Amino acid sequence: MTRGSVAVLVGLVLAGCQPAGLPKVLAGPDLASCGADGLQGLVGQPAAVLQGMTFRQDTRILRPGMAVTMDYRPDRLNIDIDAADRIVRVHCT
Repeated sequence: MTRGSVAVLVGLVLAGCQPAGLPKVLAGPDLASCGADGLQGLVGQPAAVLQGMTFRQDTRILRPGMAVTMDYRPDRLNIDIDAADRIVRVHCT
């Protein structure tokens, strides 16, 4: 067997060991759990568009270098802002 054949064979064996689907906890929160699914249109917009918006109580607007807690809250909306003051991600945690 050549090295390439061995690498392919090992890859196929390992691929067969993977579970068919991940539980929700391992796969990450659903975007609907915090309402992020309906706000994906904000990605790419300037952060200034958030000033006129009202969000539910559990919302964090996260800027670069900002200290945040790492507690897992799938119902909490997070809006990530980059250094150029643009919205780069809307997600739940």
